[in-house]
Amino acid sequence: MKTDLTIALIPYDQMETIIPLVIQLNQGKIAEAVLKSRLRDMLAMGGYQCIGVYDAQKLIGVCGFWVLNKLYAGKHVEPDNVFVEPDYRSDGVGELMMNWLFNYAKSIDCIGAEVNCYAHNEKGKKFWERQGFEPLGYHMIKKFE
Repeated sequence: MKTDLTIALIPYDQMETIIPLVIQLNQGKIAEAVLKSRLRDMLAMGGYQCIGVYDAQKLIGVCGFWVLNKLYAGKHVEPDNVFVEPDYRSDGVGELMMNWLFNYAKSIDCIGAEVNCYAHNEKGKKFWERQGFEPLGYHMIKKFE
């Protein structure tokens, strides 16, 4: 792994810098304007934050996360929209983000973490398992028309 990478919380007023990486994550299937609108709504709700990994000034990785409290899970973090630029993959950037996130979560009294991973994303599933996550159930979705 490159040793000169830095990781930091992205301030709310700079949060739109994650949009180009989120577009790549979603393979361009969600329009930029839609992502920006959703991001504004997420920030207004509170509880959403994002960390960025930087190579000098270039944002090369992101990990959004929610701080949540649920009856079955207690106070925890939920990583969301985790993405690393292709040229930096397999260099430990994802693990760097998770180490940072888990340490941060402990510092704000979280007792764990939960994550959703697309069923077809085998690489993602293996990544999350390496980070200590275990399957608990199914994440299901219903869209209203």
